[in-house]
Amino acid sequence: SAVVFPKKIATEQQSLMLVKRLLAVAVSCITYLRGIFPESAYGTRYMDDVCVKILREDKNCPGSTQLVKWMLGCYDALQKKYDWFNNYWLCLQTVTECYHFKFKYTHNGPLLDFGSKDKKSDSTITCADTKRASILLIRKIYILMQNLSPLPNDVCLTMKLLYYDEVTPPDYQPPGFKEARDGGLMFKEEPMYLNVGEVPTPFHMLKLKITTEKQRMENVDKDILKQGETSEPLQVCGVSRDDPEE
Repeated sequence: SAVVFPKKIATEQQSLMLVKRLLAVAVSCITYLRGIFPESAYGTRYMDDVCVKILREDKNCPGSTQLVKWMLGCYDALQKKYDWFNNYWLCLQTVTECYHFKFKYTHNGPLLDFGSKDKKSDSTITCADTKRASILLIRKIYILMQNLSPLPNDVCLTMKLLYYDEVTPPDYQPPGFKEARDGGLMFKEEPMYLNVGEVPTPFHMLKLKITTEKQRMENVDKDILKQGETSEPLQVCGVSRDDPEE
């Protein structure tokens, strides 16, 4: 009944399991709070003292079943260390909201380079660090989703994966996915970019960024979102400049 944080993340497999669970919680919370699927498509779990909704396969809701299958495809890519970006879009003919989940893998064991001026170049990640960052990320999602403008009635959801080309076989497609033929994102109104947060483990890094129309975020209290942030200020006016890959 609970999303349990391990007392120690000693192996890459333990880290991967935690990243999968956190991705499931984040995606579930977003779709639940945005009203994408009915209540019957979710179960209730607890993440520390935070009550969260977890998406599940519901025979009466084909859409939730499809998203669960996509999530399993994401897990396959994560397991193989192919996944880089996991974008899922709430869109009409143009994109209304886009949620970017970015995954990084360490290459030198249990050390991560934060790239932050406030921290040493290499810092050992503790379970307490991971737990604190995970709960903060979910709390921020709750705050943000409850302050965004309502979605249109005819909204639809789709998911797109981007890969590390240097390690991903050209013909690889995870279960439930096919090669994309379309181009980039197109917003009808002026877009705004928001770094929601990041969660480090000794072996992985998960980051969540949201892009949406600026007018849909006018009512979001930026000060509330910044509460508890310890690494870097929340950026709401452009893409993060601390990541050279951007």
